[in-house]
Amino acid sequence: MAEQQVRVLFVCLGNICRSPTAHGVFEALVKTEGLSHRIEVDSAATSDWHIGKAPDPRSVAMAKERGVDLSAQRARQVSAEDFHRFDYILAMDAQNLRDLQRIQPAGSRAHLSLFLAFDRDGGEQEVPDPYYGGKEGFAKVVDLVERASHALLQHINEWNLKP
Repeated sequence: MAEQQVRVLFVCLGNICRSPTAHGVFEALVKTEGLSHRIEVDSAATSDWHIGKAPDPRSVAMAKERGVDLSAQRARQVSAEDFHRFDYILAMDAQNLRDLQRIQPAGSRAHLSLFLAFDRDGGEQEVPDPYYGGKEGFAKVVDLVERASHALLQHINEWNLKP
């Protein structure tokens, strides 16, 4: 029996702060757990503002403090193909989720939800946009993303990676 592949796409407005952080943190966790061959991770934006650009230097620095390298990532915009390719498309906030629901093509198999919905004990529903804030905002993003990443991986292990 072939191993099931699970594909996860993290989405925020610009793909330079929150979604690349979630991408990097979750991908590092997947690698640590020895599941890179079974879980594919990517990130994208609902807007086209930063296509091809590296993550915000503040996101890169904060992730690096936690041992996560974001330097290889480049911003891209969500495509119609993503809705058919990815199993989970996880929005950082409610506006991102509404934007995704609006452009989701018919016949899409992707599960759309807020990323923090997987962290039922966290108390937060949205990953706040740190772009116009200071270092504390970027640290909070990493804190929320780390916690939700563990919850998401537990969910995937329980529901999607069963032999």
